[in-house]
Amino acid sequence: MRVKKTIKLIVFVESIILLTNIISFEFFINLQIAFLSSFFIILGSIYAYKRTVKSEVDSQNINEKRDLLDTIEDPYELYNDMDINEAPIDELDLKAIVKEEKKKIKILNVKDIKKSGRASISLFRLIPYLFLILGFIALKNNQVLDISTYLPSLLVGIIVGYIVSKDLF
Repeated sequence: MRVKKTIKLIVFVESIILLTNIISFEFFINLQIAFLSSFFIILGSIYAYKRTVKSEVDSQNINEKRDLLDTIEDPYELYNDMDINEAPIDELDLKAIVKEEKKKIKILNVKDIKKSGRASISLFRLIPYLFLILGFIALKNNQVLDISTYLPSLLVGIIVGYIVSKDLF
């Protein structure tokens, strides 16, 4: 049912885009290239991130994180409900406290970069961006690029891509 609805939406939008060929070929080709570029970028991005999240959930590698509002209000966790050392300042071992706080600081390592970069460097995202760049260059080199048509057409692709990805994924 969802696939039929998605196909109908895509066919409807593409038929409207095809009808713009009556206005002018330049308008049509700018609309088509921009629409397809942004449409595939949205689909690829959402699919890549969905796969990343699914693999993290499957591996049960889930870290409990603080609430967003709590992070905004207290970014350095100054108001945590942790036990506070009530000892006088003279008796505190400052070197031990500094070492303990340094352990809490996360250091960027290759494993974290690989894990977070997996969705960013996915072919599902890179190929649509390549299509966007090459399409733009092709329009420019053939002197048919019309920015006033191209830029709003990107928005059409974003909206349709979001609706389709919501239905499919």
